Amino acid sequence: MSINNLLHFEAIITQNISASWLLDSQSRLSLLRLDLLHPVVSGNKWFKLQFYLADAVQNNAKTIATFGGAYSNHIVATAFACQQWGLPCVGYIRGAPQYLSHTLKDAMSYGMQLQFLSRSDYRRKNELMPEHPEYYWIPEGGYGITGAEGAATILSHATALSSYTHIVAATGTGTMLAGLIRGACAHQHVTGISIMKGNNELPQLVSELLSGEEKATFHIEQDYHFGGYAKHPPQLIDYINTCWHQYQLPLDIVYTGKAFFATEQMIRQHTIPAGSNVLFIHSGGLQGNLSLPAGTIPFS
Repeated sequence: MSINNLLHFEAIITQNISASWLLDSQSRLSLLRLDLLHPVVSGNKWFKLQFYLADAVQNNAKTIATFGGAYSNHIVATAFACQQWGLPCVGYIRGAPQYLSHTLKDAMSYGMQLQFLSRSDYRRKNELMPEHPEYYWIPEGGYGITGAEGAATILSHATALSSYTHIVAATGTGTMLAGLIRGACAHQHVTGISIMKGNNELPQLVSELLSGEEKATFHIEQDYHFGGYAKHPPQLIDYINTCWHQYQLPLDIVYTGKAFFATEQMIRQHTIPAGSNVLFIHSGGLQGNLSLPAGTIPFS
């Protein structure tokens, strides 16, 4: 069965934000709500997976294998998609957690077989691939040309795409960011907000996924990681709760909370020039909030 039958592309909306800091900058801000696509294969995950899975089915793959961390949106999305397509799947997980995260429990419930690797072994994860030629391998986070080509279709869901001057999104592996650059108009500037600390190789990783024919410009902001991947100090929790109360906007602690905070600061500080029209990509991933104690974030 095609998972497309379960996805709600018609539910993706472009949400306009009203705030005093936008008026002060004479700027406009809209959000592309990819989080509304599906409760599990939420946000950008399906877009990055779609062409990998189509290729796997076309080539009669028997088992899908991929990589990720204990709170990886990619892991749980892959597990769910494979379940819908009737494909066995294996997830190689970074580290050996003392207890299973909500993410890993969900992945197992969708039929994914989990294999845990020490952090040192995980750094050599690509050496595993030749040992299992029977698997169809999807790189961590969907990284690769195939994932970027899928992510390039995200912007087809934006209303009046050409009216925006800037596009902003969280970035981990750089796959979605590369896709947005591929899909953006020539006059647009794409900004990726790195959610990892010291991810200095990210610009090169993104560039490797581009064809060289893209016209849009891009850069990556490295200073909004809040301490590192999945770190969530009280300042971030407070900000996420404020956005919910002010805009009814659900954000997560790993990706979109940090990226939306960065977007507001860049508009306030005129890093994004006054008078701009900004499109923020809400890339989903709200399941990351389920790792928090109950009641920490009201919409979790």
